[in-house]
This record gives sequence, structure tokens and C-alpha cells, in this order.
Amino acid sequence: MAHIIIVGNEKGGSGKSTTSMHVATALVRMGFRVSTLDLDLRQRSLGRYIENRAAFRRRAGLELAMPAHGELPELAPEDIPEGQNPQEYRLSLAVQAAQADSDFVLIDCPGSHTRLSQMAHSLADTLITPLNDSFVDFDLLARLDPETGKILGPSVYSEMVWAARQARAHAGLPPIDWIVTRNRVGSQQMRNKKKVGDALVRLSKRIGFRVAPGFSERVIFRELFPQGLTLLDLRDAGIEKLSLSNVAARQELRDLITSLALPGVAARF
Repeated sequence: MAHIIIVGNEKGGSGKSTTSMHVATALVRMGFRVSTLDLDLRQRSLGRYIENRAAFRRRAGLELAMPAHGELPELAPEDIPEGQNPQEYRLSLAVQAAQADSDFVLIDCPGSHTRLSQMAHSLADTLITPLNDSFVDFDLLARLDPETGKILGPSVYSEMVWAARQARAHAGLPPIDWIVTRNRVGSQQMRNKKKVGDALVRLSKRIGFRVAPGFSERVIFRELFPQGLTLLDLRDAGIEKLSLSNVAARQELRDLITSLALPGVAARF
């Protein structure tokens, strides 16, 4: 069975699609068969990112690494078994089709709570939660006492992950490896940055996730999307001389892939 990677966070703008695209294409470049699904049926950021990549490949005549992107199948009402939720049944069919010919299936979830997202989390072997480096985003994971900074309890998203973990345990499946990545981290050692980091470490021990390096705030990510490129494609796209910022960003991606500890990756990385 393919290893299922879920990229999820109920708050928009945390870098889920950027993370999804970079992880998926990095795995393809290592020789793995990777399929992707985008469950944000309205915005389709990952789907559009991959469409941009396919268009750039055609224009430039380049053989860029491409994941196999799938869609939820369109079904007539009579094709849905009685008692089945239509959305869940469509997702189940899409995942089964992707697993049949993949080493990894990566699913990008929407920045909101949906039934599809909830079901996808219960399928996760690895769950990546990109988090902007601020207490606004931290509130998604846990409630803090504003005066003492003490963790009062898990918030809505953490509770959903807990429910997904329980569902997997009841089904006899292995536990979810949950990784929270810190995105848009400032380059300076600011007091708020340290406080967020300390709070994440405390919370990780309490509710069971690992903290991994994410991506710093860089202009390059906004420039890559229209062409569907990733940090690993810069030389292939004709950018021979990389800036120091680009080199640092590529290293952040390598650090992220290493931290995920996905099966079989260490031998090829």
C-alpha cells in the first residue's frame, strides 16, 4: 500500500499548497511514484500549481519531475452505494485509484473544516501541518492563557487530529506521525519567535507531534507558483546563478524532507 501523506491546517495562508508541491516533486525527483489529490474543491491551489507546471514544461520543452495528479470522480446518484456519504465515497475511490500505482499519495486539504478533510486525516500515515510562526496560528492547535502563556487545552484542529487517531486505532492501523512545520519564520531572533517556539515544544510533548523546520518568508515562493516551479527546479529552468536566499531556501527544503523521515527516503536522499 502507498504511504499516505496529508497536508492539513484549518487556517488558510499557512503554506499548505507550497509545502505539498515541494514535498511531492522532491519525492518524484528521488525516483518515487507520487500521486496527489487536492481536496480544496473551491480554490484548488495545488491543482492549479500542477497545471502551471505542466504548461511550463510544454512551453520550455523540459522534463520536470511531475506527480500524477488525480481528481475526485464524478458519480451519478445511482452509482453511490446506499448509506454511503457521496463525498466520502468519492474520496475513497480516488485514494484507491492513486494507491494502485504509487509509492506515496499526498493529499492537500482545504484551509477549513470539511467532512472530506476530516476523513482524509483518518487516512494519514504522515500528517504535515504547516503553521505560520505566530500565536494567531498557534491558537489553531491550543488555547493559551494570555497572561501566563500556560497551555489551557487543545483547540479545534488538535481535537480533529485526536479523533482521526482514535479512528485509526479502532481500525487497527498504525498511528499517525504528526509533524508541525514552522513557516514564514523571520530571519531575526525576535522575542515572539522564541515564545512561539517554546510553546510549540511544550505542546508537542502534550498532544504528540514533532516540530520540524519549514520555510522562511521569501519572495521566491510567490514567484515560483505561476510557472509551477519548485526550489529544486531553478537550474533546470535556466537559473544558473542562485542567490544566497535561494540557496538557503533549497536547504530548508532538504531539512524538511529529512525531518519527515518518510519510508525509503533516507536511502535515496
